[in-house]
Amino acid sequence: MSAPELIVRIASSVGAFDAHQWDALGGADNPFVSHAFLTAMEDSGSVGPGTGWEPAPIAITDDAGTLLAAMPAYAKGHSQGEYVFDHSWADAWHRAGGRYYPKLQIAAPFTPATGPRLLLTDPALAPHLLKGAEAVCLQNKLSSAHATFIDPAQLALFEAGGWMPRADIQFHWFNRGYATFDDFLGQLSSRKRKDLRKERAAACEGLTIRHLTGSEIREEHWDAFWVFYQDTGARKWGSPYLTREAFSLLGQRMGERIVLILAYDGAMPIAGALNFVGKDALYGRYWGCTREVRFLHFELCYYRAIDIAIARGLARVEAGAQGGHKLARGYEPVQTWSAHWIADPGLRAAIADFLERERAGVASDQLYLGSRTPFKKS
Repeated sequence: MSAPELIVRIASSVGAFDAHQWDALGGADNPFVSHAFLTAMEDSGSVGPGTGWEPAPIAITDDAGTLLAAMPAYAKGHSQGEYVFDHSWADAWHRAGGRYYPKLQIAAPFTPATGPRLLLTDPALAPHLLKGAEAVCLQNKLSSAHATFIDPAQLALFEAGGWMPRADIQFHWFNRGYATFDDFLGQLSSRKRKDLRKERAAACEGLTIRHLTGSEIREEHWDAFWVFYQDTGARKWGSPYLTREAFSLLGQRMGERIVLILAYDGAMPIAGALNFVGKDALYGRYWGCTREVRFLHFELCYYRAIDIAIARGLARVEAGAQGGHKLARGYEPVQTWSAHWIADPGLRAAIADFLERERAGVASDQLYLGSRTPFKKS
């Protein structure tokens, strides 16, 4: 009990909360903190027993049980599927005789996309929610708490609570009022503009590209995409994070917020890319193929995403983690943020020193990468 009228508690799942109350906190801007997305992860078995992602959402309610604030949180037995790498921290603490796992992860599972991590009816509740997360760690002997891919507007709330900020770099595309893809190309240098046109033509030669959303996405399409996803997952992570059922549930529960792009050779789908639509952003999530076609990855994941963002009037495209090759295709370097709370004072001091030096390096990298964009130089 953080105040006489407020109750801070931990639940066993997001599904334990009323969907309308949860979504009233999360808002409509970001699909990955929605009740539909988070419960699809739970109900499909993508998180839960045996995955190392045990749902542990933390919430604040009033004495009538009304949900006032929440954070999607998970007790983690490893550091997979997070995209903010703390393996060196875990190794250092292990060598010092400590136990880094389990830890508390505040995130949208398997999703390196920025969004709110404190779902609030009132910003004044943020300190109570953060203290609740710290209490969960202390009471359950968790080493630390980590909030990843925080909406930059919320970073100050974490810093005010004493959590340590960490910076990284992603590549996002920004819509500067373009009416067409050619309008965007017109802002690039002549050589880059020609390169992109050649890539698009080569990627699509002999193929049919389809954009599917809502009820247009049928189980046969998810079956095809599951094959693509498994191939990519096996190569990148060792095993895919999502189960096959997760895709069906996402289609059923939030299909209107999904754009599935499939490339066909005749009647056979050979590649695909999955995107989620937010209020002002398109989020590229997964890609895969059963046949390598030169430049097809760029076409489905980057150029088609730009087409969709322009057509829908979206402000930006977030095309996922890493990928310096995005720079040459008009995606610009931006800083992404996480925040970290460490229980042990000694480990906390060491990590704080590391993060200060790392942030300076990230800022320097961003300046350099920003000078290497393909846009015309004034």
